[in-house]
This record gives sequence, C-alpha cells and structure tokens, in this order.
Amino acid sequence: MKRLSSKLLLLCTLVAALLFAGAVGALAAGAAKNVIVFIGDGMGFGAIQVSRNILMGPEGRFTFEQFPHTAIVTTHSLDNWVTDSAAAATAIATGFKTNNGMISMLPDGTVLPTILEAMQKAGKAVGVVVTNSVYDATPAAFTAHWNTRGGSEQIALQQFEKGLDVLLGGGRDQFLPAGVEGGKRTDGRNLLAEAEARGYDVVTDRRGLLAASGDRILGLFHLSNMTYQLDKAHVDTDEPTLAEMTAKALSVLAGKENGFFLLVEGSRIDHAAHGGDLRGVAAEMADFERAVAIAYEFAKRHGDTLIVVTADHDTMGLSATEPLDYERLKEYKASPEFMALQFKPAAEGNAFDEASIREVFATYAGIHDLTAEEIALIQSQFGQAAYKIGNIVGLVLASRANAGVVSADVQLKSASTGGHTANPVPLYAFGPGAEQFGGVMDNTEIAAKIAAAANVEWPMR
Repeated sequence: MKRLSSKLLLLCTLVAALLFAGAVGALAAGAAKNVIVFIGDGMGFGAIQVSRNILMGPEGRFTFEQFPHTAIVTTHSLDNWVTDSAAAATAIATGFKTNNGMISMLPDGTVLPTILEAMQKAGKAVGVVVTNSVYDATPAAFTAHWNTRGGSEQIALQQFEKGLDVLLGGGRDQFLPAGVEGGKRTDGRNLLAEAEARGYDVVTDRRGLLAASGDRILGLFHLSNMTYQLDKAHVDTDEPTLAEMTAKALSVLAGKENGFFLLVEGSRIDHAAHGGDLRGVAAEMADFERAVAIAYEFAKRHGDTLIVVTADHDTMGLSATEPLDYERLKEYKASPEFMALQFKPAAEGNAFDEASIREVFATYAGIHDLTAEEIALIQSQFGQAAYKIGNIVGLVLASRANAGVVSADVQLKSASTGGHTANPVPLYAFGPGAEQFGGVMDNTEIAAKIAAAANVEWPMR
C-alpha cells in the first residue's frame, strides 16, 4: 500500500468536513449528550458465535446484538492488509489510516486529533475503561500521540496530562517511578501521587473502586494487564471486573453538565484469542456483555446516550467449526498463559521439565495424553515470554477441541500482528445518531458519525 500523500490527506479532511456538516443539520435537534464506545479487542464474528454457543447456546443473544442498527466494518491499515490494534484504533479514533504500530499519528509525523479530544474540547467529560494496560494500543490511540505503541512511558504521561475524568484499568508500572512498588518510569515522577494532589480519587483495588466517591478517578489495578477472568479462581487478586469499572465510570460521568464520552475496551478478548483459548474468549466476552448491559440500561433510562459497540480487528480467525467440542472447552480451567507460567525448567539444558508440562495439562485442562509432537512444540518456545509460550499452549488446547483457529505456523509468521486477520468486524449502535451506522463501512467512518451524533466540531482545527 502507498503512503498517504499530503494532497490525499487534505482531500480526506475536506470530504469528512462536508459529510459532517450535512449530518449535523439532521441530527442537531436530537444530538447525543453522551457517547459510549465499546471495543471488543479482537472480537470478530467467530469470537461472538463461539462465545454465544459456550455461554448461552446458539439461540441466545448478547445485549448488543439486540441493538436496532448494525454494520459490517473493514479494518485494513495504511501499510498492511491486516491491521494491528494501534492502527485500527487510530482509524476509529481519528478517521485516518496509519501504519501498524503507530498511535494517532501519520508516518510523516502528522498528529491526528482524536474523537475523545474533540469531545473534551466541546466541554464534555471524558473517560477510558480497559482490562489491559491503560497505555496499550487501543486506549492510547484515543488519548495520546506517539510514533510507536511501544512508547509506554510517554503515552502514560500524555494520558495523565490530558486530564481525563476517569481512567481505569491496568498498567500501574508506568505511573510509578522505577524502584517504587514495581514502577518503571525513568523520569522519577510518581503520577499516582501527582493525581491525588490534583484531586483524583486514586485506587488500586476493587474495594477502593467501589468506595470512591469523587468526581474524578484514577484506578490502576495491576502493574500490567489485568488478570484473565478465567484465572481469578487461581490467583489472589482484588481486581474489579470490566462491568464494575464501567458502572463506576458511569456513576462519575453521569453528573457532568455537558455530557461525556466514554471508551470501554474488553481488551483481553484479543489476548485469549491469540492463545487459541476459546474458553477464555468466552469468559472475557461474558464480562464485556455485562458491561454493555449496564451501559444499555443507562442509555434507556436517559434517552440521550449513543452506544457504539464494535471491534478493532478479528484475531486468530476463530470459527464455530462443526467438530468443535464445547464440552472439552468447558474442561479448561485456566488461561494458556497461566498454564505456561506453571511449567518448571528441566534440571539440565534449555527446556521445560516434561513431567511438569504433563502435570499442568492434566490439572488445568484434563488432558493426560500429550503426544511427543505436542511436547516438542511447547519445548520449542522455551525462553520466550510467558504470553508467547501461552499462545502455543493455547493452540494445543484448541487442537484438542477441534477448534477453528489460525495455525501455530501462521501465527509465528505474523510478525506485524501475531495472528490477526483481515476479516471484517461487526458494529452495533443504539441511541441518538445510531441510524447513521449500517451496511458495509470502513473503520475510518466511525469518528465522523459519532461527532455528528454529538454535534461536536469535526474534524478538529
């Protein structure tokens, strides 16, 4: 794909401005005071269908599937047929394609204003709720600008300085100085202490979240990504669910006079999918569903709130294949990453102790007959990061359940995305302005439609 030229950038801006101006006239009278955007990271059609089958059976429906307006969304990035989360979230947040790995910025360094910034400029309160690190790709693309998603320290600082009314999720390490309670900041700043001095309720556990009563809140419940729903039975943690964080965010934002914009991401749907962990995908989807249901009840009560539910991309091409063994999936009791962390190193050589591998699979997955080929595949990842080992563990689990997922070979060759696909993703909308969403559309069209629904300036100048 060719790099976006300055002339094309100008043309896209003019077209977006014209579309926005036309839509505003029709929507201003019934403009959305509040906007809630839900992103199921990696939540393709297959993830939804498999999760539906596991959680409620094929006749069941998630709350968002009952919304009156739906669309199919294409997701390619500027430099790749298959997007990563950074480029996809940038497209959703700004209306522009960029290269994989970039955060609301074009390859030439042009900073792209985001829909969250437009809402804040219009006087609305703004919030972000996620289950991964708050500085990870999707939340970063709405709240920061950087030339790589790996700029965690710089992104966290931009988020802090933006003055978000609500910021909830993981990623405490980049809000604390190195050497302090797992902190990693190299500039010596303690952003948690600074936030408290600015009047934020600063909380680090579920109990603190539920007790918080201020009008601005910063909650960071893990040093990095929050714990998988499936693993909470195996670890000592007091982390809130996505649903609980969403409920608290709405309680804080609901009283804002000019309304609000809230981004909510079910982040670990994607992480579970990367590991071929269909049981884990369903567990994360269940939490995501509860969060959407809470927002839906809020929107129905107030009548002035637009909800948009979509995904940044599809992950691992999950499919509800005919031989998929749902009863086998239900036997899996922990995430592949958790299982990988239980492997013990062998007494000699660069390898895991084979007996420990077999014991872990028996304990957490009910599998007692691992083959030599499966053992070898897992051993090939010795020395890699836990999540990478977990991805391979998950593919073994998926294979045992006859699950349709991207193969280990393809995943390992997917250097840019680690197993994403170019499959389109769904979008569901409810509330004022929801009627704009329909048919087949590109992810770059979403921001302008949200801005039009809320009657805020777009593109920003």
